[in-house]
Amino acid sequence: MGSAQLAAFETVLDSPPMQEIVFDKPYQFIPPHRGTWWPWWIQRLRLVDWHLRSRYGVESLECRHSERLRKSIDAGHGIMLTPNHARPCDGLVIGALAREVGCHVFVMASWHLFQQDWFSAWAIPKMGAFSIYREGIDRRAINEGIRILEQAERPLVVFPEGAVFRSNDRIQALLDGVSFMARSAAKKRVRGQRHGKVVIHPVGIKYLFGGDLAAAVEPVLSDIEHRLTWRPRGKLPLIERIGKIGQGLLALKEIEFMASPGVENLEQRLEDLVNQLLNPLEEEWLGGPLSDDVVPRVKNLRVKIMPEMVRGDVDEAERMRRWDQLANIYLAQQVASYPADYVTERPSVDRLLETVERFEEDLTDKVRTHGHLKCVMDVGEAIEVNVNRDRAAKVDPLMQRIGQDLQGILNELAAESPVWIE
Repeated sequence: MGSAQLAAFETVLDSPPMQEIVFDKPYQFIPPHRGTWWPWWIQRLRLVDWHLRSRYGVESLECRHSERLRKSIDAGHGIMLTPNHARPCDGLVIGALAREVGCHVFVMASWHLFQQDWFSAWAIPKMGAFSIYREGIDRRAINEGIRILEQAERPLVVFPEGAVFRSNDRIQALLDGVSFMARSAAKKRVRGQRHGKVVIHPVGIKYLFGGDLAAAVEPVLSDIEHRLTWRPRGKLPLIERIGKIGQGLLALKEIEFMASPGVENLEQRLEDLVNQLLNPLEEEWLGGPLSDDVVPRVKNLRVKIMPEMVRGDVDEAERMRRWDQLANIYLAQQVASYPADYVTERPSVDRLLETVERFEEDLTDKVRTHGHLKCVMDVGEAIEVNVNRDRAAKVDPLMQRIGQDLQGILNELAAESPVWIE
């Protein structure tokens, strides 16, 4: 094996860098900017549209059923918007919905977004965002959300999946904090004899790619094949080529963490790898393996691992050991973002593009901007929040309704994405 090939193997076998979504420094709550001057000018000058186009390739925006949101605002309701979270720019595109309706919004956003650079730290609160600490119980953020809903100050945007998943047509498990905030606010409104109710509008966000898919993904696939030391596979049908790369990347991680590639079906292999990454940590930190969805498992582990790191109560060796554990947790969440049948069930243009984008992001922590994206936002019917929860129900009925309505919207939007034909 030549030195160039050896270097290529070393490059691809290295674990990908973990995105800066976790910080081992003390958390400080960042409140939203409550003035209207900045958000008014941001809307009027369409600064978000420009940023979406240049940074994320989103060239057009369409809002559907926005009158449903306007009706809830006019009724004086405390309003929560619960969009799916398919791309990092979802929080920005909601700004276009607010502009369409003629309002401003508050957005609950992960603290790491405020830590990226000085401009983000300044600009994100000006657009109405406030921080939530995902690595612990952030009572200030939860109370802020409850107060906004109770007073019907502005619509509150909360992403109930808790993380970005590049599987636009499918929602992941939803976090129960959404229903807790909504019910708490509804109870306060009843006690305060306020006019109006607390309602939740699911919002389906769908990105439709209108460019040349084969031309867009060819450079990405060729680069990945080069990292794998493969000869270019440009003559293969696109779906087969993407499948081969996915199998290759999964096999490498199985060899790294499980000694050999799995032999079961793809769904079982993905589940086995996630459990191999998380179960030993759950044994150490939580007293035993869990069987929940991945996002709650990730949160539970981070809540246990992070506090002593933040306080500086561990030595350097232990700090490095825990960073290694956090990297495994991050990888487990990456693996879980690949639904096993996502492409085979319906090989649409957008599902193929999303899969290639996930490959590139998981290998490099960056994604190329392909342009030609249209974003459609579809506002669901208002769901009235009942102050009482049916304790006999195994699943929170409110969260179940949000999930069903949101998935229903996405199913309709998915039909607008054409199936790929070679």
